[in-house]
Amino acid sequence: MDPANLDLPVLVSIVGQTVDRHVLSAVRHVHPGIRASHGYVFQRLLQGPSTVTEIARDLRVSQQAVSKLVKELVALGFVVRIPDPHDKRVRRLELTNDGRDAVDLARRVRAELAASVAAHLDVPAARAVLVALLEAAGGLDAVREASVPLPEP
Repeated sequence: MDPANLDLPVLVSIVGQTVDRHVLSAVRHVHPGIRASHGYVFQRLLQGPSTVTEIARDLRVSQQAVSKLVKELVALGFVVRIPDPHDKRVRRLELTNDGRDAVDLARRVRAELAASVAAHLDVPAARAVLVALLEAAGGLDAVREASVPLPEP
């Protein structure tokens, strides 16, 4: 099948999945055990130390789901539990140096992909097409209202 013959929404979906797999594969070479779902917690913790409750609220998922991810991230050495400075009963979560390194590596891999693509197309025009597709699919509000910051370039 020739990708040039796919309709734009299907092609964009495949591209997104492929980029995610590429970035995850590169990060796993340095940080084995990392999963795509961990990225949601990473993005939230980039804002600073947070509780499981705060992360669950912002991600709009259950505390149980976040607790499971956090347990994995602590075991992998990406996240550490720290005491809350105002309430010793509360445990906050914070990225470790390895966690920050994984984020930095993912950003570098995405930047390399972006540079490679930019050499072959008009980036502002491509971005305009993708934003138009996002708007047509009803996704602009979700991006604008994201309670967790979107990945930085």
